[in-house]
Amino acid sequence: MTVATRVLRRELAYTGAELHSHFALRLLGIEGDSAIAFLGPCNVSRDSMVDLVDLRAGSIIRGNLMLHLIVEHFDPNLHSAVLRQRLLAAIARDLLAERAPRATIERQGDDLYLRRRSTRRKLSISVATVSPVSLLVHFALNVDAAGAPVAAAGLDDLGIEPRAFARELLRRYAGEMASVESAAVTVRPVP
Repeated sequence: MTVATRVLRRELAYTGAELHSHFALRLLGIEGDSAIAFLGPCNVSRDSMVDLVDLRAGSIIRGNLMLHLIVEHFDPNLHSAVLRQRLLAAIARDLLAERAPRATIERQGDDLYLRRRSTRRKLSISVATVSPVSLLVHFALNVDAAGAPVAAAGLDDLGIEPRAFARELLRRYAGEMASVESAAVTVRPVP
């Protein structure tokens, strides 16, 4: 399974409306499975919220500057979407730990946190959903924690350059997807 990856040079605001099927095709002409990264502010309106728990809780989802990833696979299975979301969060956690070895990065489900002494600040937001034709994941890391409605930390706090981080994160994610495909086609079924 080949996943086309791209890190945009220009900034793009994330409002939640960007989480739709064929995002990469409409924006960049990329057909098929994709993982697109871009920098920009985040301000998700209630109408664009996908997570019903956040919606019922009256959560505010915003940040002044975030590194966003929109992942699309043409497999509209919600469980697959959540598993890929968690895989992306796990890869991001490992990469953060490599790039900032003195930091304590924790993963709880699809959320990442920076722990310092007795405080825990949120690094990421994420949601997985499906459309009639594909599964979609939005995963974002704060770059600058300003503007977040909760105690937050960002890549700036860890001294991590966001676009270089995005390129490596996308490379590793695409590699995992290729490895999954290879593993799936090299086993025989059992009776």
